Amino acid sequence: MDLALLRTFVTVHRAGSFTRAAALLGLSQPAVTGQIRTLETQLGRPLFLRLARGVRPTTTGEELAHKIAPHVDALLEITEAGIEEVEGTPNRTLHLAGPPEFTGLRALPALTPLIAQGLTVRAAHGTSDELFESLSAGHHDLAITTARPRGRLLTATPLCDEEHVLVAAPRWAARLGGPAVVRDKGVRALEHLPVVEVHETLPLVTRYWAAVFDTEPVASGSVVVPDLRAVLSCVAAGAGIGVLPRYLCADALDTGELVALLDPPVPPLRTYFLVVRTGTLAHPHLARAHEWLLRAAVSW
Repeated sequence: MDLALLRTFVTVHRAGSFTRAAALLGLSQPAVTGQIRTLETQLGRPLFLRLARGVRPTTTGEELAHKIAPHVDALLEITEAGIEEVEGTPNRTLHLAGPPEFTGLRALPALTPLIAQGLTVRAAHGTSDELFESLSAGHHDLAITTARPRGRLLTATPLCDEEHVLVAAPRWAARLGGPAVVRDKGVRALEHLPVVEVHETLPLVTRYWAAVFDTEPVASGSVVVPDLRAVLSCVAAGAGIGVLPRYLCADALDTGELVALLDPPVPPLRTYFLVVRTGTLAHPHLARAHEWLLRAAVSW
């Protein structure tokens, strides 16, 4: 049986959709669909149930994945090693770029098992537009961005959603009267408070105000620092209020170092995308890193 068909099957099983599998494999969605149909024809049984969003393996598909996935991974590893030996390029370096906090706290730890297997990583950061440009020019292999690129040169796969939280130190929360007052008074309760942000344009606060209060903030940044971890430290120290990703401030909320000033029914979300140059996932070490990040992001 064709190893390419089995690799496509395993990738679809792990990704949960033909679209995500196509991005992982550097193929078109019709090509992935065609390969799965060919495999189903050869086996004489359906392997996936087609759903409104994605696919779900049948009992046969689940059993097949359990049996063959470790062997497919091992064969691909052998094939990749053999190609590198022939071409004389043993160095498998992944050039990854993205927001420094997200890359450092989530993406790089998720890639640790691959690093232990010999993958080397070089990380950089920048805005989404800067990352699109450097990725297109070949300076990076994978980029994690908060915007979806346009055109066909780059391919983006949704990675995860990030919830934003309006936070302050306990003393600021006490002066406001607690979350109940913020909920009742809305933006009026926050108008004269100092704000800590990552840029003069207040990108996180502006997005939060628009989503929750349907207005724009009137305050300017009292403290502007170029790193969300610095925002966290400044807010916890009492420099002002801030908007932070929940993954970044969850520990501080649990310990009481920070207080969430509001719990909106629909919290503001920001989507991260995993972006590659179209077709580059044909390189096995890039495909593995891409797939590894997508699998890790399920629990993010």
